[in-house]
Amino acid sequence: MFKIGDKVVYPMHGAGIIEAIEEKEVLGETRQYYILRLPVGDMKVMIPIATCKEVGLREVIDDNGVEKVLEILRDKSTNMSENWNKRYRANLEKIKSGNIYEVAEVVRNLISRDREKGLSSGERKMLENARQILISELVLATEMAEDYAKTMVEGAFA
Repeated sequence: MFKIGDKVVYPMHGAGIIEAIEEKEVLGETRQYYILRLPVGDMKVMIPIATCKEVGLREVIDDNGVEKVLEILRDKSTNMSENWNKRYRANLEKIKSGNIYEVAEVVRNLISRDREKGLSSGERKMLENARQILISELVLATEMAEDYAKTMVEGAFA
């Protein structure tokens, strides 16, 4: 169980800090919730404590994890399907997994594809979402400013 002040990642939304643990009644059912503040985008999310494992709530990566993310970003892109639909679904599954290394692969591969052939509007939106998730975790893992994290991610492709 997490506690107030813990830095956690909520798949598909990004990293945040648990600000409170509250009991709330939703749809006639009283449950305990983590109140998570996501600093990037300044959003608050309520996550039922009973289902936090199933939704993939996890701790933010450490310094070694940050270095591994940067290595993935610097790596050459992996082969992706030429079929837009298959590629989109595969990337969406990686983002949904909540695994920061898979999210980093999506960012790397979509940036690479954008430079080579361009992206559809759907993939461009997916890239921005994945980049935001990645940056939010880097910000909390390293306690760096958001702008610096963005520069660091972009610098991995220079």
